[in-house]
Amino acid sequence: MSYNVEKLAANFALGSKIVAITECNIGHINGTYFVDTENNRFVLQKINQNVFKRPEQVMANIVAVTKHIKKKIKAEKDEGNGCTLDFLRSGRNYYFYDEDGEYWRCYTFVDGKCHQACESTEIMTEVGRTFGNFQRLLADFDASALYETIKDFHNTVKRFEAFERTVEADPVGRVANVAAEIEFVRARRDICNLIVDGIKEGKYPIRVTHNDTKLNNVVMDKETGKGRCVLDLDTVMPGSLLYDFGDAIRFCASSAPEDETDLSKVYVKTEIFEAYAKGFIEGIGTNISEAELDAFPDAAKIITFETGMRFLTDYIDGDNYFRTGYPEHNLDRARNQLKLVADMETKEAEFKRIIENLK
Repeated sequence: MSYNVEKLAANFALGSKIVAITECNIGHINGTYFVDTENNRFVLQKINQNVFKRPEQVMANIVAVTKHIKKKIKAEKDEGNGCTLDFLRSGRNYYFYDEDGEYWRCYTFVDGKCHQACESTEIMTEVGRTFGNFQRLLADFDASALYETIKDFHNTVKRFEAFERTVEADPVGRVANVAAEIEFVRARRDICNLIVDGIKEGKYPIRVTHNDTKLNNVVMDKETGKGRCVLDLDTVMPGSLLYDFGDAIRFCASSAPEDETDLSKVYVKTEIFEAYAKGFIEGIGTNISEAELDAFPDAAKIITFETGMRFLTDYIDGDNYFRTGYPEHNLDRARNQLKLVADMETKEAEFKRIIENLK
């Protein structure tokens, strides 16, 4: 469907005349455009309602969190704390514009560099510091005030239950082909409840979680290399910071892309684990418990395990959730993530020593 992007952008308080509009083809979820005015650059996005069924709740979460961060940065008067996304109001005084049931939003462009691949331990330390600082700035925010826009997103227990139901149903006759992978998952059932039970017992506090802690979601200053801003706040929800730490290690510390089929090339880079953990702990400061720190190695393993299990579940189910490029794509992804889990198990003692030394 084609859109009159200029007309849509004009519904927001841009402040000056639009001079250029460019479509951005990076990203897989929302439709994105750069809108240049005489005085500034903005990002206009169409929210993907196939993924986010309640876009007004997504925006309510984002606005609440970014307003809180702005107040904290202003109060601290420290430019080293960076910035946060600044969303514009529409003519209807909302932070989104809805037309014909479709939702659009607009925010000020944050200039800088986003790394698409891990190029050095120094970069990973800064990415970790930026996500840690994100947590520090939100440590006094009441996470219960946020909507759970994707229910049970990281409830590994329920993910395992969904896996077992899908294996039992075997809807497209693939179970016989993945007996080894199914056995690998079932043998690790006991790890599914470690974070979930810790939250229920009050061992791990409920915090604001980002839920997509990839290194390309941090804008870095082009000159200093320091983290400026955390992007992609669509999945900001209540949860445990262990989710965010675990997913960052899963994505950033892997030696290969998540669909690498040569499993001899797939392992966890210990130096990246250490670099990210160092930065994260530095960024969050005293706003973390001893129990959370001690759980970092388990968090990396659990979130990686959960992701591999989800890929395997989707493969058995006939590839209905994740976008695939070929028939065995989800299976390759699953095997890749489960190989990371196996490697993390061999390095568990080393990871624990690293965290102990960083305390």
